[in-house]
Amino acid sequence: MADHDEPDSGKIDPDAGRYPHCVVWTPIPVLTWLFPFVGHVGICTSAGVIHDFAGSYFVSEGNMAFGGPTKYWPLDVSKVHTSGGGGGPDEAWDAAVRQASEEYGRRTHSLCRDNCHSHVATALNLMRYERRTSWSMVRLCLLVAIRGKHVGWTGFLKTWLPFVTLTGVVLTVALALNVQ
Repeated sequence: MADHDEPDSGKIDPDAGRYPHCVVWTPIPVLTWLFPFVGHVGICTSAGVIHDFAGSYFVSEGNMAFGGPTKYWPLDVSKVHTSGGGGGPDEAWDAAVRQASEEYGRRTHSLCRDNCHSHVATALNLMRYERRTSWSMVRLCLLVAIRGKHVGWTGFLKTWLPFVTLTGVVLTVALALNVQ
């Protein structure tokens, strides 16, 4: 596994838990079972290290609060706005992730306002990804749902199997009660 401070080859490596320049997503037990597009997100450095607003005053590095990613959304580092301060897009990316993580490390977690989605949106706003400063929790949630890729079959099953199973049980019970 690559050192936290050293960039790796830039390749996504789910076995090593490395997702360079990606937004990563994992299900939240019970909540995702009921609403399969709602989950927990983090953002990765250029070396692929996950930064995850895991709770009040705590941004974890290298893992996620609810388990490993089941989906990832690779972003294009060339769409990072560099201010011309001598660093390239990787440096601007990492500086934005670090700054957002430092800021959220001083914040209280709130389900509707300051949460994992707002942490990632803040990082994207700081790096002016796609020249935007209007990244929001809702936009991020929709784009991860639409553009995110599952981490193999296990990622797909961890994401969808609980929802499908729960829906099947509810429909079976409803049909059984309706028949009587």
